[in-house]
Amino acid sequence: MPDFANMNWEELLRPQGHACACGKHHACELRNLFVGRGAVLRTPEALRSAGIHKPFVVCDERTRAAAGNAVEAALKDAGVPYALYQLSGASVEPDERAVGSLTMALPPDCDGVLAVGSGVINDCCKVLSHAARLPQIVVATAPSMDGYASASSSMIRDRVKVSLYNACPVSIVADTLILSRAPERMLWAGLGDMLAKYVALCEWRISHLVTGEYDCPDVAALVRASLKRVSDAAGRLMAREPEAVGAVAEGLVLSGVAMAFAGISRPASGLEHYFSHLWEMMSLDRGLPCELHGVQVGVGTVLTLRLYDRIRALRPGDWNPDALAFDEAAWERNVRRVFGAAAPAVLESAWREGRNDAATRRAHARTLSEHWDEVLRIIGEELPPTAQVVSLMRAVGMPVEPEEIGIGPQDVQDAFVYSRDIRDKYLTSTMLWDMGLLERFAQERAYAAG
Repeated sequence: MPDFANMNWEELLRPQGHACACGKHHACELRNLFVGRGAVLRTPEALRSAGIHKPFVVCDERTRAAAGNAVEAALKDAGVPYALYQLSGASVEPDERAVGSLTMALPPDCDGVLAVGSGVINDCCKVLSHAARLPQIVVATAPSMDGYASASSSMIRDRVKVSLYNACPVSIVADTLILSRAPERMLWAGLGDMLAKYVALCEWRISHLVTGEYDCPDVAALVRASLKRVSDAAGRLMAREPEAVGAVAEGLVLSGVAMAFAGISRPASGLEHYFSHLWEMMSLDRGLPCELHGVQVGVGTVLTLRLYDRIRALRPGDWNPDALAFDEAAWERNVRRVFGAAAPAVLESAWREGRNDAATRRAHARTLSEHWDEVLRIIGEELPPTAQVVSLMRAVGMPVEPEEIGIGPQDVQDAFVYSRDIRDKYLTSTMLWDMGLLERFAQERAYAAG
């Protein structure tokens, strides 16, 4: 069995990949990580290692100032030709419009994509490079998310948040001096995205138990190792120590490698991400700005941990069979109310996937009842005390409560109840729905501070 948690980068990223007892052959397209002070100067080396001779450099106004100018200088000094495209607008959404603009601007003589940025730019460039069948490298501008090395991108398609599985960069350049100058909220976002892993791993194991979904203990161990690396450095992150920022950046990249190994986002995201996804979709539908994804995820992590404080006290006799009757008309009305313009796509996917199937729900409830002791054991093994996570977040100045990031009580409740409707993924909210307890937990605001 591969011991991913204790491998160095060269071993972890070996081209031949790793055979695993889970039945998958784990591999990642990432081949090189250039991390450290002044790493941006190694961008030409990263391009050579990827076989890229003329990159299509993508940035926006902020990332160009943060690292794009330094990238251009490095390319010019090395005599590397390139084409530059700067996405316009104060806030770029990872949607069809952004990817379409990149596709139209891509020169035919460019043989690779060089993304300068973090979440949105990285995700859009993944979709572009995959569609154009071009290698991609990324110059990170903030330790703000775990998706640098993942083979998925978090996109908005038909106004619905979706994970698209495409390709990950061949090389990542992470200059710790550049990363240490990232805005405070972007540092918070990276930490929030990592704290989510507690819930993600717990839900992954529960889903494996209840639904038979694929899981891999070795990939999960890699995520736990990356989470520990970030948690250990969190106290020094806000001091902007380059070494601490580098540790966080490596932890985030490790988490992305874990997603690439698994071929799904499950090792890194659960209900806490779906709180954020719903809030982002609500903001999009209302034409309003929203908080950074990772900051919202941090708040969602606290809400989910509080739910588990209540779940730990449940016993099979607490299931509510009377609440298992499903009123499809009422559900559809509420989906249209909560999702707005995105509702047709949400409804279509739910019907197509049979997400509300009564027989499946009964089978899940029966499995949960029969294996509840094992569910409680998983929760005990994976989740830290809620107070410990809140204390860590408060210590670095992060928001903890939804109202601190402008999210009202109704939007919290709607995000909780309708999180299970975005896509076919077994979440904590799905488990409570199977038990007939979702509405009760929502009405009692079981996710709120006691």
